[in-house]
Amino acid sequence: MSATRPRETDLYAPVKAFLEGQGYEVKAEVEGVDIMALRDGDPDPVIVELKTGFTLALLHQGIDRQRLSDWVYLAVPGTTGRKALARQVGLCRRLGLGLLTVRLKDGHVTPQCDPGPFTPRKVKPRQTRLLREFARREGDPNTGGSTRTRLVTAYRQDAIRVAAHLAEHGPSRGAEIAKATGVTRATIMLRDDHYGWFERVTRGVYALTPRGAAEHTTA
Repeated sequence: MSATRPRETDLYAPVKAFLEGQGYEVKAEVEGVDIMALRDGDPDPVIVELKTGFTLALLHQGIDRQRLSDWVYLAVPGTTGRKALARQVGLCRRLGLGLLTVRLKDGHVTPQCDPGPFTPRKVKPRQTRLLREFARREGDPNTGGSTRTRLVTAYRQDAIRVAAHLAEHGPSRGAEIAKATGVTRATIMLRDDHYGWFERVTRGVYALTPRGAAEHTTA
């Protein structure tokens, strides 16, 4: 086994031993397949593709092997952080691939997921927020693919309307602003002051801060 950078061949013996421990006969490099395993009574072979890292090329290889069997695994060294591993497992599940991680120091193999059909589970609260933001946002103020730039959200658009009212009419109550602008949550926005644009001048009455006066017209 390599003392420095691992090789794909370093993964072979641990994965072979793992499969043999489950009653499979294992052979390497059969018609271009890294590992092929057969067990009496199973209609499909188990196919394992080995790589020293979780790459797009490995995923492509795994998808191609699905034309040969329903039981296709990818095997990589088990050196990935917890979050990265969770993403890899999620991606493999979506593609119907299995994932094995190999601890090279002692050859321990961990099955992270098995091949199988996958149906994404919709996260209803996130979907609701997505649809609500779409419905409330006025126009299309952002450019798709933008990074490192402030995005204009429905909340920010409402804050601009509230600030514009204060700039024109001076200190006002939230209920007055809500009625005049249609921003139903005006009172909450004034109180929370997410952007530092508003300040309370007396109970229930708010005015525009110098920052709000400067920023709301260029937001």
